[in-house]
Amino acid sequence: MDGEIDPEELSALLDERDGSPDESLRIVDIRDQRAFDRGHLPDSECIPFPELTSRIAELEGADRIVTVCPHGVASQQAAQLIGSYEGTQDARVESLRGGIEGWQEAVGELTESPAPEGDDGADEGPESPF
Repeated sequence: MDGEIDPEELSALLDERDGSPDESLRIVDIRDQRAFDRGHLPDSECIPFPELTSRIAELEGADRIVTVCPHGVASQQAAQLIGSYEGTQDARVESLRGGIEGWQEAVGELTESPAPEGDDGADEGPESPF
């Protein structure tokens, strides 16, 4: 692991890309898919922490990998794991300082995943009587 990256620095990296995806920078959100869908960093991908060891090969070839979690704690562990993998040893691997919470305070924007086709956006639970 190469340390932490501040939300402002990551935001500047994303702005430099000018909207075109850059395979050399990978932003890995380690929360579960449901949390990711509710709001995530632009251009990030969801690889839940429990799946990380079985999916780590997907990150081979990246020059820079930034891990993201709610508060910036578990993402440090994820960054250490990714950095120890043979296929990513040449990559710069960092954890987002402060996680999603730090991003929202410093940058503010999160991207929601589009609802699956046929999903009316209603919660799965019972309707509220109010």
